[in-house]
Amino acid sequence: MTTPFQQASQWIDAENAQDPNIEIHESISFPKELLYSNRMFARLMDFCPSASEEVQIASKAQHICRWKIARDSYPMDRVGYLKWREDLKKFHAQTTAEILKKAGYDDEFIARVTFLIEKKLLKKDAETQLLEDVICLVFLEFYLEPFVAKHDKEKLKNIILKTWNKMSEEGHAAALKIDYTSDNFALIKEALGL
Repeated sequence: MTTPFQQASQWIDAENAQDPNIEIHESISFPKELLYSNRMFARLMDFCPSASEEVQIASKAQHICRWKIARDSYPMDRVGYLKWREDLKKFHAQTTAEILKKAGYDDEFIARVTFLIEKKLLKKDAETQLLEDVICLVFLEFYLEPFVAKHDKEKLKNIILKTWNKMSEEGHAAALKIDYTSDNFALIKEALGL
């Protein structure tokens, strides 16, 4: 028997597998959002193995079908960026809610997952904070390097500091254990004044 969790996970993976954007990891091509989803789930289970089923699903669906709402369909300024991010959260939450309903979850469970995906009550809700920690850890481990190639040092230090400020103390401890390049670790330490 397939559980609702297994069914929902399979459907989330199937949606993310349709991403036309490809990322190479260890010489293997992956649909970009499928790889991101797998990294999020793996990092969550490493960081907090006792995470609730709601957080587990929210971690997998954090960027579900993200490519369907392009950044350049919004004004290329700060206001446009924030509007895009806000619309994406709602889109990810709604897409996930439809999958969860189909998988047989009740309204209360679905409401909690959408609450988490929309990152409500950050710093106040323990599970929203847990999800944010995982998002930040995945960014630092896998996506900082591409940012380093694109931005100047001051902008990078600002990005690192903003990321750090969203995290809990447990998140900070885990972040300092990531295997960075020596240059990136020096940049992180400089950004944080360590």
